[in-house]
Amino acid sequence: MAMISDFDLKTLVCDNGSFGPDEIQQISNAINDDFSQFGILRDAVNELEISESLTPASATRLGVCYYLLGRFERSIETLANSDRGAVSYFYIGRSHFALGDFDKAVENYKIAEKSGYNKGRCVLACVEAYRNAKDLDAARQALDSLDGPIMHEAEYAYQYGETELATNGLSSIVEEWFERAMRADDTHPGALFGMAKENDRRGNDDKAMDLYRRSAKHFPSHVGALLNLGLLYEDHGQYDRAQQCYRRILEVYPNHKKAALYMKDACASDDELFDLEAEKAQDRMSQVLNIPVSDFELSVRSRNCLTRMGVETLGDLARSTEQELLGSKNFGETSLIEIRDMLTSKGLALGQLAHESRPEREVDRSSLTPEEAAVFDRPISDLNLSVRARKCMVRLRMNTIGELLRKTPDELLESKNFGVTSLNEVREKLTSLGLKLRGD
Repeated sequence: MAMISDFDLKTLVCDNGSFGPDEIQQISNAINDDFSQFGILRDAVNELEISESLTPASATRLGVCYYLLGRFERSIETLANSDRGAVSYFYIGRSHFALGDFDKAVENYKIAEKSGYNKGRCVLACVEAYRNAKDLDAARQALDSLDGPIMHEAEYAYQYGETELATNGLSSIVEEWFERAMRADDTHPGALFGMAKENDRRGNDDKAMDLYRRSAKHFPSHVGALLNLGLLYEDHGQYDRAQQCYRRILEVYPNHKKAALYMKDACASDDELFDLEAEKAQDRMSQVLNIPVSDFELSVRSRNCLTRMGVETLGDLARSTEQELLGSKNFGETSLIEIRDMLTSKGLALGQLAHESRPEREVDRSSLTPEEAAVFDRPISDLNLSVRARKCMVRLRMNTIGELLRKTPDELLESKNFGVTSLNEVREKLTSLGLKLRGD
């Protein structure tokens, strides 16, 4: 359904122009096409509520809009103080029906008919109320009282089908009436809902969801369609869409207990699914990160460089930056390209996990005195190393003496500009503290 051009919902609600079934249908159509218009309707009602000149005609507008917003008790109260025209009585009836007071609904539909509201609409509304009150004889009699063009309309076929369903159960006759309704109007929410329920019962989920969606598009929203559609979405693991269905209901009916309960369950299931998917993704990533670099056909130079640097897995590489690799002796651009290609084949990149610390080899502190153990956490700057040795520590991202003790002499020598002189300097500083490099 296309949007009505130059349509201003707020002006229609707040101005003093004509306001009858056509204008009410315009409001519904606008919200059908763009649900954000529901918020505009709510704003218009707020503005109308504080109006100092609320005439009986304005009260009719306000009361009908209360009905559209799902505020049924307010609708009845406001319409009772309106112009008491045919529209007022019809929507008092609609509000009583929504609240489950079917006798009062019928009473007001009949007054609306006598006041000039469309007879066919009033009688079919009575049929619906009779049926929900379990008075199927009265519903059938009301249907039989109708003749003329109304019998060719979708609403008549739908109400006839629902009454047949309530009387004799599901049958081909019921399906035929629903199909007749859809042939007359393929957007009729009731007929769409009836056909959706039948497909749902037969397990035709895709067809049922399509029909429920089309039924739920109509405003005021068909609560049953939204609830059933939400449940089907949950069955298919689409919890975000299920939540959208329940949220649509709660926006209009904030105290709808079943919608609130279903929303809570859908949110809980969504969280569980998210946690499960995240856990699976983490497991898959962990498996990739733990693949040894020895599983790949690397050049001898690249393999030797990685070995000297203590790089054993793809995870170690992903935690290393290009600068760190290029800082290693004999590791040049050719080796860098080779490593990049290897990581790309597994969906990884150098530096991807640089924010994570590479798992360090633990140093046995059990044989150390408390004084010696305390040295482990002291900053490397306490060693007073030369500029060259200190820059090497920075490139290796080592901040404490304990981190230095986890390195072997070969790993230190692998760093560019770190030679035997620097190595001997480090050994000398550590020896003065009663410590030594791993492997010394």
